[in-house]
Amino acid sequence: MINKTETNTTETNTTETNITEIIKTEQKENNAVHLLPWVTAVAMFIQSLDGTILNTSLPSIARDMAYSPTQMHSVIVTYTLTLAMFIPLSGWLADKFGTRTMFMIAVGLFVTGSLFCALSVDLTTFNLARVVQAIGASMMVPVARLAILYQYPKKELLKTMNFITVFGLLGMVVGPSLGGFLSDNFSWHWIFLVNVPIGFIGISMAYRIMPNFKHAVGRFDFRGLIYFSLALIFITMVLELIGRGRMHIMLIMGLLFLSGLLSVFYFIHYKRTEKPIIDLRLLNIRTLKIGLTGSLITRLGIGGLPLLLPLMLQTSFGYSASVSGLLLLPSALANVAIKPFMVRIIKFMGYRNVLISNTIMLGVILIILGFVEKDTPLGYYIVLMVFYGIFTSIQMSAMNTITLSDLDQNTASGGNTMLVIMQQLSVSFGVSVASLVLSLFQSGIFEMNTKHAFQYTFITLAVFTIFSSITFSRLSKTDGEEYTD
Repeated sequence: MINKTETNTTETNTTETNITEIIKTEQKENNAVHLLPWVTAVAMFIQSLDGTILNTSLPSIARDMAYSPTQMHSVIVTYTLTLAMFIPLSGWLADKFGTRTMFMIAVGLFVTGSLFCALSVDLTTFNLARVVQAIGASMMVPVARLAILYQYPKKELLKTMNFITVFGLLGMVVGPSLGGFLSDNFSWHWIFLVNVPIGFIGISMAYRIMPNFKHAVGRFDFRGLIYFSLALIFITMVLELIGRGRMHIMLIMGLLFLSGLLSVFYFIHYKRTEKPIIDLRLLNIRTLKIGLTGSLITRLGIGGLPLLLPLMLQTSFGYSASVSGLLLLPSALANVAIKPFMVRIIKFMGYRNVLISNTIMLGVILIILGFVEKDTPLGYYIVLMVFYGIFTSIQMSAMNTITLSDLDQNTASGGNTMLVIMQQLSVSFGVSVASLVLSLFQSGIFEMNTKHAFQYTFITLAVFTIFSSITFSRLSKTDGEEYTD
């Protein structure tokens, strides 16, 4: 017969062992979670790298596939339109199936699409591969950032977002140079193959580190997705046409009409749906609404500078493409260099003061660029680009963080998706508005010479930028304080 005391002792020891194992497991998971920003940083890096590495390699791809460079532009349009279609899905899928699950699937699709791009033999297979790649990209960063929102308290969010953004900026800095180097010294295939090992690193890290956050979701809003995504696609097509200088008025008006009509359909549908794919009721959150509106207007002004400055230096002042491209590098480096000081700057000044003063300073820089001459020293441009990079870095971090400041566990997914959609559209908006304004001054109703057309375009964009400070003035002095406590 077994002694009862011995049995109790054995059970007690077993219980203590189980508790010890549970504690060790929880400690291990908590330690791993501190590495979560690195997972998001990998996603930011490969997405921003992919967004810039292709442009410098398109001529090489065109020659290899026996197409003209203009025909190759379809791969960029295909990618952009696919993003517009699938970004609204990211929040719902992450909440339904879990952040870790969807992030790993997203990176897997992105890596698969990259591999298929490298194996493409003609424009059709290339475009299909870009669709697969874009589906992964549409969810990769939004899902990773959503995990950050769910995991970290607000007081740590600004520092965490700054860390992540640095890697996105590094991807933008490295992309054009790396794309040219790989295409010239190896082959264009390597600009896609480089994503494969980085992607597998991201998947491996996510499996071990990322929590699989899930939240209750309603029935999938398929009709809402169709209305909203098609509206986004049509407006994106308009922006692509304007950005490329193709002013087919009837086509643009037709696409705008369809986009507007579908937007009305979505608004009616959202009013009747308990859990729509994009919940417009979130715009009642004051900081989210101000952040989204101010970000869009600000990007209308500053988003066109990477296009306009190299173009002005080459067509109006006679600089080479390499020199005019390198003049953007000080901006990118300054953008990264200021990140470690971001929290202290915003804590000292407050979000409201930072956003108002920054937009004005960015507008001033654009005005100064409107008065440069052919004999302006290169050092002058370098100094301007350094300050432009500093102010842009502060602006983007502050705008993104204040936009998400009042979201909670129930609204984080929807608010994050809205921010991603706005960011994606604003990139196209910035380039398209800059192209449109330049064409109006150059060959439209004003018919100015090239030099004056660029000058007045910079001044016009400066007005847009400074105007956004009015939007940020609606913030209270205490908004975002929990991020800097």
